[in-house]
Parts: sequence; C-alpha cells; structure tokens
Amino acid sequence: MPQIPEKIHELTVGQLAARSGAAVSALHFYESKGLISSRRTAGNQRRYHRDALRRVAFVRAAQRVGIPLATIRDALAELPEERTPTREDWARLSRAWRAELDERIRQLNRLRDHLTDCIGCGCLSLATCVLSNPDDAFGRRASGSRLMAQRTQPDDRAGGDR
Repeated sequence: MPQIPEKIHELTVGQLAARSGAAVSALHFYESKGLISSRRTAGNQRRYHRDALRRVAFVRAAQRVGIPLATIRDALAELPEERTPTREDWARLSRAWRAELDERIRQLNRLRDHLTDCIGCGCLSLATCVLSNPDDAFGRRASGSRLMAQRTQPDDRAGGDR
C-alpha cells in the first residue's frame, strides 16, 4: 500500500483510491452522494483532505453490512469536517446502528433456517412460509399467487361485449 508523507495534507483522487482500495469511480460516486468532499484546484482537479481515508473506510464497512447510503451520509454529517474522526466518534455512530444490525442478523438467521422450505414455492400465501409471508398475511386477503398480475379477459381490455 502506498505511503503518504505526513506533510501532505491533501490527496489526489488516485492517491485516495490507492490507499482506500476504492475505485476512482466509487470515490466520485461517494462524493456525488455527499459521503466525502473535495476541493478543486485551479486546474479543476479534486483534492481530498486526509480524513477522507477514514470516511471511505467507514462507508465501505457500513455498506458491507447493508447500511443504506442515506443513513451513512446522515451519520457522516455528524462528524467534524477537516479532522480525522476519533475512536469515540466512530463508537457513537456505530451504537446508533446496533439495533438495526441485530434485526438484520435475526432476519438472516430466519432465512438460513427456513430456506429449504421456501425455495421454489412462489405461492406467497402458504401459512408455513415464514420468509415471504410470515403469519400468512397474504392468505387472509385472497388465495393464489401474488407474483403474477391479475389477467384480464381480452374483451375487458377493449371494453367490448361478451
């Protein structure tokens, strides 16, 4: 991994990509979504403050566990600008996501435990389908598949008589 001298306080997009492991296109995307920021040089080149390295690492870690980008952006907005976030900053942010992650873990465990029962069913109205239709919520409304749109008779579409 390329080292950046301590005296350099700003990184080019290429340096940030090399150090973070994120593609340049991903960094541009993160910037367009407000997850990281840069300044432009007189030649219109991006320059990122060193704290962008931590922010990119945080974004990538949060994405790996399924945190939506909007939630990540809101969390990063709470961090101070132009300062590398501290361990305490990250701990505060991660505590806020603990309940959401615990719920995702419960859902994944349910999926793992009941996957064999569900594959290929497609019905979405069986009382035993704990994945797609817990407690047979769709079955109380009507029987049959919910995956296909209701078909209309050819005469119904044309407004004709029967």
